[in-house]
Amino acid sequence: MDIYVKPKKKAEIIGRDVIRVADVADVFAPAGLKTRVDAIRLKRGLSDGAYAVSVLDVVAAICAALPGHTVVNVGEMDTLAIVKSKPSRHIALWTWTKVAMVAAVLFVGSATAIMAFHTDSQLGTVFQKYYEIFFGHKVEKPYIITIPYSIGLALGIIVFFNHFTGKRITKEPTPIEIEMELYQQDAEDALLAQLEREKP
Repeated sequence: MDIYVKPKKKAEIIGRDVIRVADVADVFAPAGLKTRVDAIRLKRGLSDGAYAVSVLDVVAAICAALPGHTVVNVGEMDTLAIVKSKPSRHIALWTWTKVAMVAAVLFVGSATAIMAFHTDSQLGTVFQKYYEIFFGHKVEKPYIITIPYSIGLALGIIVFFNHFTGKRITKEPTPIEIEMELYQQDAEDALLAQLEREKP
């Protein structure tokens, strides 16, 4: 009987030191057989860390536990398995502290970048010139131009990042989400390659 396995690109195992087939692959087989395949252990006695699980490890373990069956791979060749112990409240507090620190740095950095750009491009002088062209006299602070510009700048940032007060404006991924996904894939591929090189 055929057993179809679809290994995942990445799997997280939290609170256990054992990797089972169900952790790293989706299995298609008759109900009773699927339960037995899902429970097969691939690695045990693991500490927190990253482990490479090859589809060959999965096939070998299934064939050893259930001889006479054919295993067909329809997914990834390698799975990055991250083993973690259960997070404590102390770790959660540290995580929120790091998030707050990164948010503060990003806020101050982006504000500084916007102000530096406006200073370098002499945007204040440009607005004064616009005011003089349209209204025929000079003013020090042309609020009728600077206020709409500030509102437009804020709206442009909201539309670009596709979020407002934690809610998504459209279903499309934001540029940052796309870059983070690409970075995550590259990091996982590099870690898998490193783990493969370190195998005895």
